[in-house]
Amino acid sequence: MLSNLVLQDTINGIRNITKCELTIVNLDGKVVASTRDDVTVNRSDIISFAESQADSQEIRDMRFFKVYDDYQLEYIVIASGTADTVMVGKMTAFQIQNLLIAYKEHFDKENFIKNLLLDNLLLVDVYNRAKRLHIDTERRRVVYILESEQSKDYSTLEAVKNLFSQSKNDFITAVDEKSIIIIKELQADDGQEEMDAIAQSIVSTLEQGDHGGVHVAYGNAVGEIKEVSRSYKEARMALDVGKIFFEELNIIAFSQLGIGRLIYQLPIPLCKMFIKEIFTDKSPDDFDEETLATINKFFENSLNVSETSRQLYIHRNTLVYRLDKLQKSTGLDLRVFDDAITFKIALMVVKYMKYMETLDY
Repeated sequence: MLSNLVLQDTINGIRNITKCELTIVNLDGKVVASTRDDVTVNRSDIISFAESQADSQEIRDMRFFKVYDDYQLEYIVIASGTADTVMVGKMTAFQIQNLLIAYKEHFDKENFIKNLLLDNLLLVDVYNRAKRLHIDTERRRVVYILESEQSKDYSTLEAVKNLFSQSKNDFITAVDEKSIIIIKELQADDGQEEMDAIAQSIVSTLEQGDHGGVHVAYGNAVGEIKEVSRSYKEARMALDVGKIFFEELNIIAFSQLGIGRLIYQLPIPLCKMFIKEIFTDKSPDDFDEETLATINKFFENSLNVSETSRQLYIHRNTLVYRLDKLQKSTGLDLRVFDDAITFKIALMVVKYMKYMETLDY
């Protein structure tokens, strides 16, 4: 059903051009839009005309016209005030009928896209409905998920729609109240650099519009409509994993997740078992800030003792002493690659468990 505001704007525009007074009523005889403030509609006239076989009829110096939606009577247009009421009335009825078709097509596309993202369609239905809605099934696409402090705000959604308004093959929707989904069409040669540039443009646009903190995640590019849901799931995982292991980034791609993607899929009991087996009653999260800073800097410098000590402004022997002390308390020597990997994974697992504890279920 079209909003009354859309109907009012439509007949106001036609009234300004033709000088013909127009009123739209529903089948109950209630006025939903009118160019006149003093309009009075006889309900019995509406019912009589609606039940007749005529598509237009003159009643009490006014011309009545029927507006159909898929052969079902939806509205009645009443035209008066000029000699051209027949032409203007037909034109108005035709315009409203086209608006109904456009609205229904948009609504159908919106539903199709949501069901496509959530994997609620059979494969045969995906292609059949895409064909009926004139959606190309073999274009390259990628799914972006946007979250901001004002994601629920209508202005944020409008800002995103305006950003991609030039392309008719992009789709913007939402499957929940927290995020906005963008299905972006890509050129044949677009790669990681181009996809990242699109994400940057989303962030820049929203930050300029004061829409709060913005985070954008995106999946891998796909070549067929049936694979869009996979890109959506990848983007969703990238957003979640990014919050745990890449807090400093406001743009994260699925391809960047690395080992964090694997840890994110581990059950919590298995994580607890792993931490207990490696550290017994200790946890890598129990170390003081100085020790943790030393460990993180050592990892950042690819286990290079000299470079780490330089960046920490400490003597090389001081760093070696700290690493020896850590080895005694944990049994892991971070200068040995296998031990370093174990410790790094343990830090990430603890971070993951802490994050999961903060979620509300």
